[in-house]
Amino acid sequence: MEIKVDDRNIEKALRVLKRKTQTDGLFRELKNRRFYEKPSLRRKRKQREAQKRKLKTLRMKQSAR
Repeated sequence: MEIKVDDRNIEKALRVLKRKTQTDGLFRELKNRRFYEKPSLRRKRKQREAQKRKLKTLRMKQSAR
């Protein structure tokens, strides 16, 4: 990942970096890896996340109509 700093505007570059890491899910991944997660709990979490994504896409499709 590369962030370019224009006109020595460090604050703007930091905001861009923060936004990119949030959209990548980097902070969430680091938070999840802080502690060991049992495989069964990991499977359940992944299923919950997939269900949330599925419901979100359905809501978006419903609102587009």
